[in-house]
Amino acid sequence: MTARVFRDAWGVPHLRADGELALAAAQGRMTAYDRAWQLEVERHRAQGTSAAFLGVDELDWDRFVRRARLADTARRCHAALDPVTAEWVGAYVDGVNDGLAAGASRSPQFAAVGLRPGRWEPWTPLAVWLSHHVLFANMPTKLWREHVARRLGERWMTLFAADAPATAGSNGWLLAGDRTAAGAALLAGDPHRFIEDPGVYQQIRLACPEYDVVGLAVPGVPGIAHFGHTGEVAWAITNAMADYQDLYAERLRRRGTAVEAYGPDGWEPAATHTETVEVAGGNPVEVEVIETARGPVVIGGPDDATAISLRHPPRVLAELGFATLPALLRARTVADVDAAVDRWVEPVNVLQAADTSGGLLHRVAGAVPVRHPANRLRVVPAWSAEHAWQGWYAPMPRAEVDGRAVMANARELAAPLGVEFAPPYRADRIRELLDAGGDWTAEAMATIHTDAHLASAGPLIARLARLTGLGPAATALRDRLLGWDRRMAADSRDAAAYALVRAALVRRIAAHEALAPLADPPAYPQVFQRWLALTPRVAHAIEAVLGSGLLPDGVPEALVRAAVEEVADDELPPWGELHRLTPWRALPDADADPVPGLAGDHHCVLSTSSVPGVTHDCLRGPAARYVWDLGDRDRSRWVVPFGACGVPGDAHHHDQTPAWLAGDLLPVTTDWERLTEERDDH
Repeated sequence: MTARVFRDAWGVPHLRADGELALAAAQGRMTAYDRAWQLEVERHRAQGTSAAFLGVDELDWDRFVRRARLADTARRCHAALDPVTAEWVGAYVDGVNDGLAAGASRSPQFAAVGLRPGRWEPWTPLAVWLSHHVLFANMPTKLWREHVARRLGERWMTLFAADAPATAGSNGWLLAGDRTAAGAALLAGDPHRFIEDPGVYQQIRLACPEYDVVGLAVPGVPGIAHFGHTGEVAWAITNAMADYQDLYAERLRRRGTAVEAYGPDGWEPAATHTETVEVAGGNPVEVEVIETARGPVVIGGPDDATAISLRHPPRVLAELGFATLPALLRARTVADVDAAVDRWVEPVNVLQAADTSGGLLHRVAGAVPVRHPANRLRVVPAWSAEHAWQGWYAPMPRAEVDGRAVMANARELAAPLGVEFAPPYRADRIRELLDAGGDWTAEAMATIHTDAHLASAGPLIARLARLTGLGPAATALRDRLLGWDRRMAADSRDAAAYALVRAALVRRIAAHEALAPLADPPAYPQVFQRWLALTPRVAHAIEAVLGSGLLPDGVPEALVRAAVEEVADDELPPWGELHRLTPWRALPDADADPVPGLAGDHHCVLSTSSVPGVTHDCLRGPAARYVWDLGDRDRSRWVVPFGACGVPGDAHHHDQTPAWLAGDLLPVTTDWERLTEERDDH
């Protein structure tokens, strides 16, 4: 079987083969050629070996991956795949292995750290998927709530919830044909993730006699899991914010070389072994891996007062839902998509789909266990039988689409499945914008993607309006903010003024003595610490804290007053001078070109997130933007933050950044005659 490689003007690979397996192999081979460094970083991170070439900074991640048994879970899930899916995944892996040497030869990072490309195992794509998503759910937040309950008291345990996701979210919206200019459905949105270079989404086209699909793939994973358009049907997802991971407080003890755990029926044996993590420039580190009947122990051990184990669906079911991936590629209708995602497990998503016959779909997909309500909130005792899982939530929630549907991580369709969701600001704003227009086109969707109105500024602005007795400069600043249009535009000094006041207020709240018990985070592994720091938690729950009664009477007003006075004499730059993209790179690049200033903020539709009170830099934002047009796939649009290629110096490494910054969408080209075939054998 053969495969051919074509490129569009932006270097996006269009792959055409005479069979599904040849196509899967071509996807793996081309991904390795374009993104060898990214693939090898992800493989090592997924198996807990990244410190061996990236150094001690990655040690804590590697230790967590080993203790959480991610690679072993991936092996179990792979062993349980049906033969057809296993063969398809295997073809992709064969392609990766075929292409790694050529890809590594053009990627200078390998020589910089002395790394040679390794070999992917049949289960490696499943491990990469797990590594990407293991911290997507609420495991770290449960550690935070436990910390709050112990230090402040149980009545304050959910104080900082404020319906604010701390990991990843997305926007997505679906317009039925009667709301569009062409009379066919439009599906659009943007996934919000920590921005990485190379990007976490890969624009690609996969074509064979069985199907022809364009979409956004996850490098290292075959198919197009999250955002795709087959010509007849298109689909997209957002994080459902469901709660499907549990943490158990474990009592462990040693009995000679064995370890025992105290469960509902008394002391029982726990599986244990030791692994060694190699560290570049340092000594090897031994990691004791322990697994109880609940799951792998990810915090503490037999020598600690309390250890904590993780229980999550992939480990329990030996299933990730990978059979969904080839089924999506073959889908022709929303019914096909609906049936395919019935098999999905991890992570839990809200999904929307539309087809050329007018079919529309809006539902949740994934596996959520049924268990005691306390399991969703905090660490629960392993020795109590009432906290055992009692089956699976079914059927998953769904809703009819009446003209338009919006998904933005808010407490809506997936509400029965979770605890904390995104505030409604983004979802409400998208609805407002959609309802204000008509005869929508794919090109016009960019006006929604880039909307920078910050409705969440309202409560703080209202507090500013009530302030009296301010000094002249503070009064002028307050009046300026009262007249602000609440748009976080990159050239807006008013937006910068608001952000500076907000940051000053966050720092003052976090420093108040009422919150002092939370100032020092618990001694959990470093990998969890960004969820356990007080200032970021305050930043995403300002109004909840100010209005909770935790602060004494008069203190909220005094803190707001002090924040305004603090900023009053500052020079106000444009928001974009403060708010700059700070992508994660496995190897920090001191010579990287600075990114121009960004518009938006974490509660804008243009969700370019910073951490108020800590940094104005943007760490998380739209990892891609897309519009799927069901009337004509060639009217579809997309863009990513950097480019289609992960090789520094390649013409398509960063060529999409200007369009991404400007909010422009690039054409999806599907006419083979307008593509350029690559003749080189990689």
